[in-house]
Amino acid sequence: MISMKELAAACGVSIATVSKALNDQKDVSAKTKERIRKKARELGYFPNSAAKALKTNRTYNIGVLFIDEAQSGLTHDYFAHILDSFKRKIEESGYDLTLFGGAGNFERPMTLLERTRYRGFDGVVIACIDFSDPQVLELVNSDVPVVTIDYIYNNRIAVMSDNVKGMRDLLQYVYRQGHRKIAYIHGADSSVTKSRISSFYTTASQLGLDIPEEYIREAAYRSTEEARQRTEELLSLQDPPTCILYPDDFAMIGGINAIRDRGMSIPDDISIAGYDGLGIGRHMSPPFTSLWQDTDTIGKYAADKLIELIEHPRSTIIQPLIVEGSLIEGGTVKQLV
Repeated sequence: MISMKELAAACGVSIATVSKALNDQKDVSAKTKERIRKKARELGYFPNSAAKALKTNRTYNIGVLFIDEAQSGLTHDYFAHILDSFKRKIEESGYDLTLFGGAGNFERPMTLLERTRYRGFDGVVIACIDFSDPQVLELVNSDVPVVTIDYIYNNRIAVMSDNVKGMRDLLQYVYRQGHRKIAYIHGADSSVTKSRISSFYTTASQLGLDIPEEYIREAAYRSTEEARQRTEELLSLQDPPTCILYPDDFAMIGGINAIRDRGMSIPDDISIAGYDGLGIGRHMSPPFTSLWQDTDTIGKYAADKLIELIEHPRSTIIQPLIVEGSLIEGGTVKQLV
């Protein structure tokens, strides 16, 4: 890799002019900037990251705080798609990305805020974590630019999937298909779960549906085994539901296994619907009925807002951004009327 001095010699200008051109300063003409940048690309010149950090007071490195209690890591379908979109947008804007969250190999345990400062992150996006953890709260209440995904703090920008509308659309669709005995296996306690449960009961009330307490069960997100057990319990009721809603498409696979083990057919004997709209669900037989979440837009918005916070902190408005999903009708909900 060539040095700035060598680039300056190749362009026939001073080192100062090269620096100004690469940093888009106004006292260098647009024609000269383009000529220097073109030569830099041809010769493979890249500015030294340490020197750039000293000059700009930025490392151009973004931290991603991601601790998945289920230990599914980046195989977590929903967050993996969000983080892929986030990564693409961050890199397009000239930033690098670093995942962190564990204790790390240090002489003493470092808090999340200490690790953020140690790594020199310009900002942090927080996803899939215990948002009530004191260390997370310390980070959120610091001066570090932070954007959260699917959780709202009063003093931070949040990018949210519209879980209220999503659950409403899903339940209304099942109702229009003629189902009145509808069970709901929801995920473990979280802000997302609370929003979906509240929307489920509100929508049921508006539709005049009576939801027996025994129709509501809990299974961890993405747990096929727990979803299978809850499905077996619902199918064993004296008055079983005609349709079961699941916390996510992955968990719904466990329900499908329980249904098929009983020799039942989907959707002729029992209807089911999931959440997330995983691509694989569209290739199943029958294709999954599910609420698709727009993970690409969620990731892009999170990146856009975090970069805006880093580069224009005073003019960035702190507010949640709500991203709507859409219903995939699929073929797992039978029309009864």
